[in-house]
Amino acid sequence: MRPADATEDGPYSRTGGGPCTPAGDTPVVLDPLPEPGPANGPEPRPDAGRRVSFVRAFAQVLPVLLIVVGGVYDYCTPSEFTAAPFFTAAPLVAAPLYSRRGTVVTGLAAVLVVFALHLTLGIVWHTDAVTELATVATVAALAVLINALARRSSEQLASAREVAEAAQRAVLPEPAERIGGFQIAACYEAARADAFIGGDLYAVQDSPHGVRLIVGDVRGKGMGAVAAVAVVIGAFREAAEQEATLEDVALRLERALSREGARRAGLDAFEGFTTAVLAELPHGDGVVRILNRGHPPPVLLHADGTLRTLPPAEPALPLGMGELGPGSDRADETGFPGGATLLLYTDGLSESRDRHGRFYDVEARLAGRVVDEPGALLQAVADDVRRHSGGGMTDDMALLAVRRP
Repeated sequence: MRPADATEDGPYSRTGGGPCTPAGDTPVVLDPLPEPGPANGPEPRPDAGRRVSFVRAFAQVLPVLLIVVGGVYDYCTPSEFTAAPFFTAAPLVAAPLYSRRGTVVTGLAAVLVVFALHLTLGIVWHTDAVTELATVATVAALAVLINALARRSSEQLASAREVAEAAQRAVLPEPAERIGGFQIAACYEAARADAFIGGDLYAVQDSPHGVRLIVGDVRGKGMGAVAAVAVVIGAFREAAEQEATLEDVALRLERALSREGARRAGLDAFEGFTTAVLAELPHGDGVVRILNRGHPPPVLLHADGTLRTLPPAEPALPLGMGELGPGSDRADETGFPGGATLLLYTDGLSESRDRHGRFYDVEARLAGRVVDEPGALLQAVADDVRRHSGGGMTDDMALLAVRRP
């Protein structure tokens, strides 16, 4: 019987391009990873955030400044000079930045200032003055229209992002904080800040044979990769419950991908594959069984900070390509003592590069880390890889950490 704590809803948040941080009220503290030096990547620029804030603040006041500068220029120069570019620019700048009311107020302010200047200078009915006033009024009206279109596009984008996030959470539901007595944490870090969905995957399933896990990466991008992710996770959850061994679970996944490939047209029907690593944590035994199908090897962090990489004894082809190999999977078994943490990840972590083209060295960056909470470990790793890459990740990254208390 499955323990009561083996639920699907968990406490860790996952946002595209955002940090993998605990969603609870109490933050989990972990000693920071070593700061990246010349050999590890560029130092973060502390003034970058302040610079962005300054640019945003300046953009907010720019329409007002344009009207003020235009008024002073028009008042202090001869009548043959015109400040129309300043007055027309103000509502156009306000359109994508302000609300509808703010854009209307900015346009009216520009028109009223132009009219007041013409009235003061006694040129209200001059041809050039009338043309200038009509131009500013027309641009102000167009700015209101642009604002309406921009607001509609923003609402549609927000709706699309909500749908994408809902689809992501449906395909990759958060694991529970505890499953089968193990502490669990997972996160998905999208390479693009506005993306929620991709080809990386993870899942955790309690079963009569122990807690079983999978982390994988589907070849390709877009909705085709998402469909393959759904197939792999669905097949894994069913097979994890029913199959007696990890080898049989992998065989079920192989058959599921073959059926999916047969339904696809074009290249994916022949070359679609998924790299994956499967793990099994038997109840009551201090061991972990790992079956690797062409995926980056997991790492095991012991309670004293010792780190071990767990490569497969015999390399195997990715899922979906099994018929090209010898056709025999074999899980490797190793000790998993109390206080140790198993970290599984996709190549978005190990293949992240710094500005000099150097890959992120998982072993070097994590060696010596003492882990008390798997969620804190994932947060530290996600922050560290962003520093290493300078915030320019080129591939999605899925992380899954399991700690034996």
